[in-house]
Parts: sequence; structure tokens; C-alpha cells
Amino acid sequence: MCDDVISFAQKISDESESVFCAKKTITIRITDSEIAEIKENHESSIGVRIVKDKKISSAQSTILDSKIVEQAVKNSANLARREFWEGFAGNSGTITIQKTNDPKIWSMDSTKAAEFAQIMIDHTKHQRINRISGSLNIVCDDFEIQNTSGLKKQEKSTYISGVINADSEIGIPVSGIGQASARTLDGFSPDKIGSDAAQMCVNSANPGTTEAQTISVIFEPLAVGEILYFVLGPNFALKTFSEKKSCFPKIGEKIATNDLDVLDEPHMQDSLGAKSFDEEGVPTKKTHYIKSGVFESTYTDLYNAYKEKSSSTGNACRPGIPLGRSSNPIPVSAPHNLTISPGNKSRDEIIRETKNGIIVSRLWYTYAVNPIKGDFSCTARSGIWQIQNGKITHPIKPVRIIHSLPKLLQNISGIGNNSKTVLPWAGLPITCPTIRCDGVSISLI
Repeated sequence: MCDDVISFAQKISDESESVFCAKKTITIRITDSEIAEIKENHESSIGVRIVKDKKISSAQSTILDSKIVEQAVKNSANLARREFWEGFAGNSGTITIQKTNDPKIWSMDSTKAAEFAQIMIDHTKHQRINRISGSLNIVCDDFEIQNTSGLKKQEKSTYISGVINADSEIGIPVSGIGQASARTLDGFSPDKIGSDAAQMCVNSANPGTTEAQTISVIFEPLAVGEILYFVLGPNFALKTFSEKKSCFPKIGEKIATNDLDVLDEPHMQDSLGAKSFDEEGVPTKKTHYIKSGVFESTYTDLYNAYKEKSSSTGNACRPGIPLGRSSNPIPVSAPHNLTISPGNKSRDEIIRETKNGIIVSRLWYTYAVNPIKGDFSCTARSGIWQIQNGKITHPIKPVRIIHSLPKLLQNISGIGNNSKTVLPWAGLPITCPTIRCDGVSISLI
């Protein structure tokens, strides 16, 4: 399909790029402790981005017709010229990443998927749990990109991700969450999703009240993922940095403790964010944003790179819903698998070393209050436990955290070795371990 679009586009534009995506999606919705809905969808779509007289326009359609290019040309009539544009990516070699395309997932049907969802439910059930909800998403996609610079690449991928929320209304309402994802069926554990949600919910029962104070906070991977995606990650975008909207003003500056490494790791096997080339066809690569506490680099796609007289870092993304890639004609720049390198301490060791603190398992409403200063706010509603003299003593009621990102990074005192890939709400994959931060102020809700 991309061949036809490019052949047609060459007649009426200066440059063009065609993106094709064939997608199979199975979505299972769980409500009131049972499977409520099963949807299976097969869809193919095509997107085109063209350049004519330095004007960049686009179009997208589920009707696979090369004349989509005519619509893109019409869309360019009133657009401004982008004098900085230098051209689409040329062809280049790519590596093969293992465990990213599983024939077993391609062959799965709705019946088999429902069996996995039922396992998630069954392992969540407990006498204290009143309601179970969640979802299971299984995605297979065949992504192809071609342009007039000679680039032509294709990649098939599989994804599976499940989440369970367990709610208890016995006494004070509490909840728990379990989440897991993989690129292969063998790497996916539906039973653990349910047991994790049940354990968090049951262990959160009968929470006590703590006081407003400044203490050590141990953030579990789900909580760390929220902070990385919504607060930390955007600071490394070249566009944000160039516009002086990052809370880290200078590359080469020390911004965190020596033990902290933050990077994009797109070649991690069986990871949701693994891909050999980005959605502009540029090869992906491992890139450090923070290395040994020092601000190292930024990420960008072609458009923003050209605008800043720089080069693409291989971070163009066309995110698919609910997972994978899409044929969106205009990409965005983002890390593929934003990662914190694991430390050398176990979660239990970090807890034992904590004299006075709390454990935060998950976060809600995480957002930057003042992005330029790095101020952010988040809420912990359940899965919170008090630590005294190295021991977990009891669950506690919801707390709010309002803190500074630069201070948080400079006061990391423990990094776990329990890395896990998590999916923040409506976000992209994050791989991270448990982390302890000192000097965090909490307030009661």
C-alpha cells in the first residue's frame, strides 16, 4: 500500500511519507467481578505526510486509496512554510530485538483471551473484596513506513497488558491494583495481576491516620512510573528544553544523586516499548538522559530536531490505542521505554534501612504544578503503609504529596533491584524499580 501512495505522491508533492498499520485488537472489560464485554477488532489504516513548497500537511484514512495524497495537498493550502525542514529520514540498517513478536498472540482468539481474563479475576477474589474491575488488551500490529528519501521498513509486533482494581468497602473503603504486560505469551502472568491487586487491597484494610510531616517515602514501581511519565520525562524533550521550559536548564549539570541513571532503553526484550526503529524509520538507540546524576541529553523527532538545528534521536512516536503503533500521520516525540536503571538493594533492604517513612504503592492525579520550577502534586489513596524502625507497622489513610522534582532527585537514598515495566494512566511504558526519597512532605486529605 505504501508503494502506491509514494508513487502517486511523487507526482504532486516535493516529498512524502506514507505510514500503514494493520491492527488486530482484543479488549476484555471487567466490571462487578465478571467479564462484562469482549471486543475483537481488525483494522487497517494509512497516513500520509507531504511537503510541498516547504508546507507540511497530512491526511489519514481507513480507506486504503493512494488518492489520500490529494487530500493532504488540499490541507496545505493555508499553511505556513517551514523553512527549517530538511527532509525525511533516509534508509538505514536496524537491529533485530528478540521477544517482540509472538505467533501465539497472533493466533489468539476471544475465547482464549477470556480465559486469561478469568484467571485475573479468580486470583483477585477474597472475602474482604467486594468489587473487581479491570481490563485485558491484546494487540498485534503490522507497521510499515516508506518515504521519498528511499526509506522502506516494516515491523510486526505483539503486545499483551492487563490491569485489575480490587475494591473493599468493609469499614473504610480501600483498593488495590495489579498490573502486568509483555510482548510474549510466555512472559505474561495473569494470575499475578489478580494476586497483586488482592494483596494490596487486603493489606490496606483498616487504615490509621498519620500526621503531616516530612519523612522518607518509598515509591513502588507503579508510583515511580507516574512521576516519570507525567513529571520527569517531559523535561528531556528537546522542544521543552530549547524553549527554556525544562526545570533542568543546562546539559552537563548535576541534577540528581550519583546512583541515578535515567535512560531510554528501546532494545529491552519482551518490553512494551521495545522497537528497532522509530515511527519515522530512524533506528532507535539506548540514550541516557541522566547518567550518574548528570543531565546528559534530550530526545526529539525530525521536525523538532530541524527546528533547533539538531538531529533526530530516533524518538518519533505514533502511539496506537490501546497499545502498539498507529498510522497517525504526524508523530510526536517521546521516549519509547523510559527507564531507571536498577540499584543493588532489594525492596526489603530499603524498608529495613528506613527509620521513619511510608510506602506508596500507587498514585493518582500526578501533574506538574509549575513545570519550569519542577513543582508537582500527587495523591496516594490506598496501598500506603507506615514504616517505623525498619518495619511496616500498619496501613494509613490517603495523603497528598506536593514536592519539588529537583529536590526529589537530589534526595534519592535507595534504588531497588526489582525493576518492572508499568503503564501509567493513558501513558507510554516505563521500566523502573522501587525508590526511596528522603525529605518528602506529606499532608492529610
